[in-house]
Amino acid sequence: MKITNICCIGAGYVGGPTMAVIAEKCPHIKVTVVDLNEARIAAWNDEDVNNIPIYEPGLNEIVANTRNKNLFFSTAVDQAIDEAQLIFISVNTPTKTYGTGKGMAADLKHIELCARQIAKVAKNDKIIVEKSTLPVRTAEALKSILDNTGNGVQFQILSNPEFLAEGTAVQDLLHPDRVLIGGETTPEGQQAIESLVDVYANWVPKERILKTNVWSSELSKLTANAFLAQRVSSINAMSELCEKTEANVNEVAKAIGMDSRIGSKFLKASVGFGGSCFQKDILNLVYISKAFGLNEVADYWEQVIIMNDHQKRRFSRNIVQTLYNTVSGKKIAFLGWAFKKDTNDTRESAAIYVADDLINEQANIALYDPKVGHQQVLADLDYLDTRKPADNEKHIHTFDNPYMACENAHAVAILTEWDEFKDYDWKKIYDSMLKPAFIFDGRNLLDAEKMRAIGFVYQSIGS
Repeated sequence: MKITNICCIGAGYVGGPTMAVIAEKCPHIKVTVVDLNEARIAAWNDEDVNNIPIYEPGLNEIVANTRNKNLFFSTAVDQAIDEAQLIFISVNTPTKTYGTGKGMAADLKHIELCARQIAKVAKNDKIIVEKSTLPVRTAEALKSILDNTGNGVQFQILSNPEFLAEGTAVQDLLHPDRVLIGGETTPEGQQAIESLVDVYANWVPKERILKTNVWSSELSKLTANAFLAQRVSSINAMSELCEKTEANVNEVAKAIGMDSRIGSKFLKASVGFGGSCFQKDILNLVYISKAFGLNEVADYWEQVIIMNDHQKRRFSRNIVQTLYNTVSGKKIAFLGWAFKKDTNDTRESAAIYVADDLINEQANIALYDPKVGHQQVLADLDYLDTRKPADNEKHIHTFDNPYMACENAHAVAILTEWDEFKDYDWKKIYDSMLKPAFIFDGRNLLDAEKMRAIGFVYQSIGS
């Protein structure tokens, strides 16, 4: 089937950028991104492309070049489903907060709702593509719903997981290491795979497009995130040992990273990993392993999460202990709230948990992040549900200027590795702070010798 019309259900961090790049690279294909969230769709359609809801370097330019040409954002879900030959499902699959599997299993209610809506609307054959990160064997459930509640049309289910890093998503889409497509081994399944291959082949070399069965594709996404998160937790575990032995974790990471068998990526010690994927996917992997009775496998992967949680709590505990065992009434300046640089995504950001700990100790948080606003910060803290929202509002204040955030602060905590933080006038910040002036560098971002020469009491992770 030659694809000329694509629909994507879900206008979030995966659906929006992915469809924008497909639209740019495939001008002969109409691409419609649909979502029930009217405010989100309105933001995607804002005349000023700098106001689109997702910040990714280069994304606004691509949207400006393609929007209303062959890229459309709409709330008319049924119409887009009806017209499309190929439908991407890119909705949220958070960790369950209720019932069986609470705290570990993926919540697939949005996936099921999509399947039922597609089945209700579709009047001709469709290719359905899983773009959301899903537990292995989800395609089986999707096919069951579609085949048993549809209008007699034929559906082919493909798995096409995303391997994007937020902050570099556009480059990852334009120059992917690989594109993975899984489908059934039947002739019809193989034809569906080739239809999607032909879309990506407009800009991705065919040798980088991997074709597997659908189960291998689904499991590969969980496995990739688990391996990457494992490396982060591994170097973070060593960072605590480095602090006790007076080793330097950056030097250790460099030494082992030069081993060709290991490599240097994801060996940056920090306050902990965040984002929408790592924790959610590992917990899902733990749940699946336990469901099959593989308790040792589950325990192995769960330790990655335990180490990450420990690293965040250790960071906040160190701030309290260093500030003479009390931060009550003290102003702590936070630089950064997003879970990593070059994104406005705050999901599972380490900053949320560090702030939560410090607010519980009655600290006052003064926050600056170049892409995250006050309401999002409050929403993140309120979601933890450890205090009344009024308490969060009382103890956290956001600033549009980093120097104002740091003025009269007892300490600065760096929670996101935004490049601009390196270029600040740190002497000016030091002069404006209470003395002694502390820096807790949760991202190993700044030059330790330079900071200490200014007069700061400087602490970083793992040294």
